[in-house]
Amino acid sequence: MARAAERAELVPVIGLEVHVQLETDTKIFCGCSTEPAEEEEPNTRVCPTCLGLPGALPVLNEAAVEAAVKVGKALDADIPEETRFHRKNYYYPDLPKNFQITQYDAPLCADGELEFSHEGERRTVNVRRAHLEEDPGSLRHVREGPADLDVRTTSVDRADYSLVDYNRAGTPLMEVVTEPDFRHPKEVRAFLEKLEEVLEYLGVFDAGRDGSLRIDANLSMVEASEVGDDGHIDEDVLESANRTEVKNISSHKGAEQALGYERNRQENQLKRGKAVAQETRHFNETHGNTVSMRSKEEEKDYRYFGEADLPPLQVSDWKERIAIPELPDARRERFREEYGLDQEAASKLTSRKAVADFYEDVAEQFDPDLAAAWVADTLLGELNYRDMAIEDVTDRLDEFTRLIELVDGGEVTTKNAEEVVLRAMLDEGLDPDEVIEREGLGTAGDDEVATAVAEAIDENPDAVDDYRAGEGGAINFLVGQVMAKTGGSAAPDDVNAMLREQLDG
Repeated sequence: MARAAERAELVPVIGLEVHVQLETDTKIFCGCSTEPAEEEEPNTRVCPTCLGLPGALPVLNEAAVEAAVKVGKALDADIPEETRFHRKNYYYPDLPKNFQITQYDAPLCADGELEFSHEGERRTVNVRRAHLEEDPGSLRHVREGPADLDVRTTSVDRADYSLVDYNRAGTPLMEVVTEPDFRHPKEVRAFLEKLEEVLEYLGVFDAGRDGSLRIDANLSMVEASEVGDDGHIDEDVLESANRTEVKNISSHKGAEQALGYERNRQENQLKRGKAVAQETRHFNETHGNTVSMRSKEEEKDYRYFGEADLPPLQVSDWKERIAIPELPDARRERFREEYGLDQEAASKLTSRKAVADFYEDVAEQFDPDLAAAWVADTLLGELNYRDMAIEDVTDRLDEFTRLIELVDGGEVTTKNAEEVVLRAMLDEGLDPDEVIEREGLGTAGDDEVATAVAEAIDENPDAVDDYRAGEGGAINFLVGQVMAKTGGSAAPDDVNAMLREQLDG
């Protein structure tokens, strides 16, 4: 068997459980706020219900159900006539009731799918189920420092003690469970990026929140010969291949890295003739490896039973009643058809809903290609350099369109607008007219440019001779001389044309 494993080509089989924090004002079963303060004290957004105190009863948050239905529609999932909640029983310090209210055999959504692009090809991953549940609290693992240093957060295996914070307990989660359809960690990363994009368009998710998307990933290795041409693998093959679950991965990059490590670890185990233990493992982001946490629980270990304090929920008509907005793929295609954008520009402008909205506001006032160049290339580039997001400037749309207007009207050069005015707008909060006046960036008049052209020709006879001898680069040198004389306030294309007119005359 060991020799056979050494000879066989092995491929990974990966399935995901993605925990999405839904954006609601209050927690899923109580009225405690989900909005953390900037410097929030632990255990201050709590009540008897989310603390699991005796006698406290849950009341379902309607907004969380509406958000979950929107996700189900976006995944083209089946939404049943009736859904219900269960208790999943297990002990953990940040789970005060010793059970989690979740859904078991009657999830809110089932049999969906999500299409995404990977390495230029379209892939579809099947979503087995997507259900609502409550988030546990959070633990802070602490290690005491030397006497003159404060305590600091560390990993659980190095901690002197752990602190528990129940502020997050009861936050509404939607768990999206895929089929084991992934065959490479890079596919997982592409899928997660697309899923997050769709969730953001739906308005049910905020990627900026700490812990807003957490991934548990299951991976096993099977022989390549067991994988059909369509990617199908028989259930008995999957059952016989021990899998590991890597818990609480917090990023797209982390998922790719954790699964890459786990794939290599399992492959090396099997090629050495050793069995892969079915277990739960922890991803250490600092070291880029996974470490064993515990043996893998089975479904029966959780002792599911119905949540008696929450009646069954009738949701069959919600799918028709609740509307969802235009999703990324549809908007991307519309941008290509309506604005004539190429695939690259359309993809960049629709990767975030806020970016797409901003672009459309600009495109209402200017040529779509001009608007795309300014938003997709110039503005996003400057924002990325400053680690800023489009949301940081959405309330300054009028200032941004004013800058484009000034360039389009020839009142400031594109170079100065991009390299001086826009940067001052972002760094100092000034409007474009203020920057142009302060820096003296108004475009040079025709007489000033003509004078600068004449001087550049007179002062650089060698460059003039080179140009007339057919050396095309000489004209660029002369344009640079004119631009220097005008302080960059002349339009380069106009300067180029004026120089050629003088030199060819």
